Amino acid sequence: MPEIDAEKAHLPVLLDESLIVLQPQRGGLFIDATLGLGGHSEAILNSSPEARVIGIDQDKEALNLAEKRLSKFGKRAMIFHANFSEIRKIASDAKEGNPDGILADLGVSSLQFDSEKRGFSFRFDAPLDMRMDVDAEKQNAAELLATTNQDELANIIYKYGEERASRKIARWIIEKRESGNPIKTTFELADLVKRAVRTSKKDKIHPATRTFQALRIAVNGELDILEQFISDSVDLLKTNGVLAIITFHSLEDRIVKQTFQRLAGKCQCPPRIPQCVCGAIKKVEVLTRKPVLPSEKELKENPRSRSAKLRACRKL
Repeated sequence: MPEIDAEKAHLPVLLDESLIVLQPQRGGLFIDATLGLGGHSEAILNSSPEARVIGIDQDKEALNLAEKRLSKFGKRAMIFHANFSEIRKIASDAKEGNPDGILADLGVSSLQFDSEKRGFSFRFDAPLDMRMDVDAEKQNAAELLATTNQDELANIIYKYGEERASRKIARWIIEKRESGNPIKTTFELADLVKRAVRTSKKDKIHPATRTFQALRIAVNGELDILEQFISDSVDLLKTNGVLAIITFHSLEDRIVKQTFQRLAGKCQCPPRIPQCVCGAIKKVEVLTRKPVLPSEKELKENPRSRSAKLRACRKL
């Protein structure tokens, strides 16, 4: 396989918009909690000779490529193999003090999505893996399909994929499993979903897209750790430090929006409760009243940015 060029393989999403809220040109310490191929980190480090970056990613292949890309910055770039949920530990291990800014891009990297063997995309026939960290001791997608009961599977597909045909898809998956022919590859799953889901000419996405998204989220526990990550990040930031998060689907964006609101002091209690019990304390100022979306120029240059949304807050 030819060597991958990290700079050509990945276009960082909402890059200019991220730099506007983070303001790395003033220098300081930044944590790129989802380093990927290093596009955002490279831009931060290029913004000022006084800027430093701690990069975190759970994908070793991406880390190796990012490390080569950022090697020209020397000790200003520090790289750690970990999940972003471990941000407190990584910040402590780095011994660089509290950061001026933290960025998290929650999308699947081009390296992962374009891989012919990782199972993230049904563009290639590959084993259903979908683990961001292939060395992690956790179920891959095929194992999840082989062990989860029908109701739980339907709930996963509905909750994380917002797929209305979730029960039918789950039933068909279980029927194949019980017939002694469990689903093991991307093409097998995509074909089953395509036959199970009613589509029309107006549909712009492949019918299996939502199911693949749901399984990826479930395998990696992506939503389970997001709210705590936001709280940990705000605690780590210096006063006036900025947290910027890029999401790619409504479930992530809703968690980010609601967590930012809670940390901004907005009560999350049901309206009929006479006294606040959610413990909302104003710790941040929300910088993005509405999410920042890609420009028309970026959409033309990088169609994968179409569902990206950026939200940011500043620590008080």
